[in-house]
Amino acid sequence: MTERSDGAHVALSGALVVFGATGDLAGRKLYPALTRLAERNQIPKRFAVIGVARTEMSDEDFAARAPGLAARGVSFHYVAGSFDDEDTFVRLKETLDACDVKHGTAGNRLYYLATVPSAFAKVARALGAEGMAEEPPGTFRRLVIEKPFGHDLATAQELDDELHAVFQEHQIFRIDHYLAKETVQNILALRFANAIFEPLWNRRYVDHVELTVAESLGVGHRGTFYEQAGALRDIVQNHLLQVLALTAMEPPASFAADAVRDEKVKLLRSIRPLQPWDLPQLVVRGEYSAGVVDGEPVPGYRDEEGVSPDSTTETFLALRLEIDNWRWAGVPFFVRTGKRLARRVTEVAVRYKQVPFLPLPKSAVDSIEPNTTVLRIQPDEGIEVSFGAKVPGSPFRVRTVDLDFSYQEAFDEDPPEAYERVIFDALQGDATLFLRSDEVLQSWRVVMPIVEAFEHNALPLCFYEAGSWGPPEADALLGHEDKDHWRTP
Repeated sequence: MTERSDGAHVALSGALVVFGATGDLAGRKLYPALTRLAERNQIPKRFAVIGVARTEMSDEDFAARAPGLAARGVSFHYVAGSFDDEDTFVRLKETLDACDVKHGTAGNRLYYLATVPSAFAKVARALGAEGMAEEPPGTFRRLVIEKPFGHDLATAQELDDELHAVFQEHQIFRIDHYLAKETVQNILALRFANAIFEPLWNRRYVDHVELTVAESLGVGHRGTFYEQAGALRDIVQNHLLQVLALTAMEPPASFAADAVRDEKVKLLRSIRPLQPWDLPQLVVRGEYSAGVVDGEPVPGYRDEEGVSPDSTTETFLALRLEIDNWRWAGVPFFVRTGKRLARRVTEVAVRYKQVPFLPLPKSAVDSIEPNTTVLRIQPDEGIEVSFGAKVPGSPFRVRTVDLDFSYQEAFDEDPPEAYERVIFDALQGDATLFLRSDEVLQSWRVVMPIVEAFEHNALPLCFYEAGSWGPPEADALLGHEDKDHWRTP
């Protein structure tokens, strides 16, 4: 790894191999991210991109898929073939060896699996069979895997075993692109770089925590996929549990990859196991019906393309989780996600306890809510703190006001898009924002009682109108009169 005069690091020389090179993910995310990295001078000249897919095309046709990157002198090569065909990987190895000689890629390989999940283990085995997973001294061979990592705990464990039969754990980079968002990473900065927040971040001062991932969009043309995934697999098992872990984990000894991931795993292991008999009081699943979003009528989920007319797939999920450790015992964490909700927003709201005694008559309190710290992850990235303040004038009256920080207004820097950070960190070998094997498996252990309850239709399916904030049954999770409804973002 080299360093520019401005202090930014530049990725090592090497070859990026994109499996599924003609697919939607590669075209929509990977090639634009690579181009932006090149524009920031974070990809060196000794770099090659090799695409692998079934479609026949020339190297020049492949380079045309990322013209901005090709214009900067990056070498493009393409290998057409099936992942089931041994010859595909023989020709890939020949191409990579030629790149080492012609382009100085130095034997370094980053294999990016932008494929359907069923191909993950197949590609890994084929790379191993051709000796392309072994790391000669002074080189790296890394495998980047998109979610979903398994369909349940058993399939996740099976995939993990198959990958480890070829690659070592330090070579495997499992993506959760939420972790690459600047504002998700800022949870760590907020907590551990500021003396005013961390002392309050515990059961003594926090009443409860709400985590929300809301989308105003429906499933669109992804109905067939969503029928297999649902909100639980699509958002909760990965994104939401990762955000929860960062919000609630103990301070790491350093920001080194394993130090951070050790604390996340400890936190996930501290989540109280969900018992089947408690699930009706802890879980609400919903499905959107027809409604109005942004002034436009939209269909219900069962009327979407690729969706069964009697589908019971959850498009909304709300959970109440408890963390059994010294810091958080007794503090509920409320988690919710949904499609076709009132607006798109991702946030963490830390709601503090009321003051033990308010030395004011009721007439002096206009509208005072519990203090709250809100971390807005998207789309309006920032931090909001609410507190009580005196209303100007006389008599003495108190009202809740907000102190608002906006990333866009505070910083001139243009933050990297999530996939820029993913590719850059993988090239550097920085695994901090990638998931370790035990993290993935522990996340599945947390949600497996819900998976099994859904499979046996053991929980009722609630319906909510598109454009609302979800089924009213979700408010019952909050449990008592001081917190009988979710915060409205």
